[in-house]
Amino acid sequence: MKDRPLTSANLIPSLEPKMRDLLERHRERTAKVDWAYHEFLPLKELRANPDFLPKLSPTVYLAVETALFTEVNLPWFTSGLTQIFKGSLAPMQEFIHDWTSEEDQHGLLLETYLLLGDNGDHGERSRLRKQIVRVGWEPHIEDHFQAIAYTAMQELATQVFYLRVAHFCQDEDPLLARALRRIARDEVLHMAFYRDAVKAHLEVEPDYVEPLVKIMLEFAMPGAGMKDYATRSAILARQGVYGPDHYFNLVVDKLWKEWDVPALMPKAETARAAQRKIIAQHEKLGRIAARYAVRAAPGTREKDAARVALQQQEDMLSVAED
Repeated sequence: MKDRPLTSANLIPSLEPKMRDLLERHRERTAKVDWAYHEFLPLKELRANPDFLPKLSPTVYLAVETALFTEVNLPWFTSGLTQIFKGSLAPMQEFIHDWTSEEDQHGLLLETYLLLGDNGDHGERSRLRKQIVRVGWEPHIEDHFQAIAYTAMQELATQVFYLRVAHFCQDEDPLLARALRRIARDEVLHMAFYRDAVKAHLEVEPDYVEPLVKIMLEFAMPGAGMKDYATRSAILARQGVYGPDHYFNLVVDKLWKEWDVPALMPKAETARAAQRKIIAQHEKLGRIAARYAVRAAPGTREKDAARVALQQQEDMLSVAED
């Protein structure tokens, strides 16, 4: 019986064919829903009426700007993941290239949309953007498995955030909501690759629950280092856009069930201890999320919106698979 902790949870070589299958599945799905960001800009309408786009409310603007400030660090994300997966399985390295080319449009679409609608202080936004890119992103990830676990959570959290903002701004700016849902579709496809890669590794080596627990307990969005991130998050949570209840119900709990964490049977005692720890923490977070949801949205509208977001996740994958 194993009784020592893993020193490095790298991608398992025997799973290379599985990783290749996941990559090819991803490419087939993205080919079916290929897009260009200009398709989601009302260029024809703006030529006829420069004031066609509405002024965004402070909450919607804050949400879109926050998303933009996360997307602009794409060069650092690519650099970090490239270094992490250097020398690893070829399909993983190839996926990073595909992922980068697909993510590249997101920041372009958001920035252009804000410019065309003359929303926000363009000079201040540019200053903050440069500041964020200058600071960059340094991943606190120790091995390959932690990287795919982190990116699975990050991609799903990003997708849910976009869907929540789209729902929130649907009446205010339907075209913006449509654009955000299109970005979310990319995120769900990226999430599916990482999610299933994690699942495949856990099936072969359940002791990988130990590094998984580390990521789940310490998870923070890559944009968390931006100035005033905590304030931004608090405002968006208070306004019902995206808060602890959405994060738990639509991100943590969904992946928890996908990976069936409680049913894993690790052999190492350190892995079993980590599993017990995360089970207790999951139950605690569930109680906190439930209390927060009651305080933030006592009516049924917010619950319905959460169900809509969850159904949209499933619909996006179903459309891509058809």
